[in-house]
Amino acid sequence: MNKKILIVDDDPRNIFALRLTLKAKGYQVISCTMGQEAISILEEDQDISVVLMDMMMPEMDGYEAIRIIRNKESIKQVPIIAVTAQAMSDDRQKCLDAGADNYITKPIDVDQLITAVEKLF
Repeated sequence: MNKKILIVDDDPRNIFALRLTLKAKGYQVISCTMGQEAISILEEDQDISVVLMDMMMPEMDGYEAIRIIRNKESIKQVPIIAVTAQAMSDDRQKCLDAGADNYITKPIDVDQLITAVEKLF
């Protein structure tokens, strides 16, 4: 498989759980805790297949990070799945409007996550 996934989340527990789940499915996983760091990683590593972007982070939230990624020619094509604890009726559309390719809510359903990731390959 050898697909590489970037997890962006300010909570190390979420990163840990997602890393275990994705590695068990055969994915390579890298992670960071801030939006700006994610942008830098994407610019340096052209092998990232999918980004799992937490929407609620300090300094730069996921919405802003996604908008910046979508405006950078070299990385705008990387698929992004918005991950959020927010489950209000308009949150999905807000994520898609920011440029996310898909949206999943926390707590994450593993089957839903894997299906969402695999649809983007």
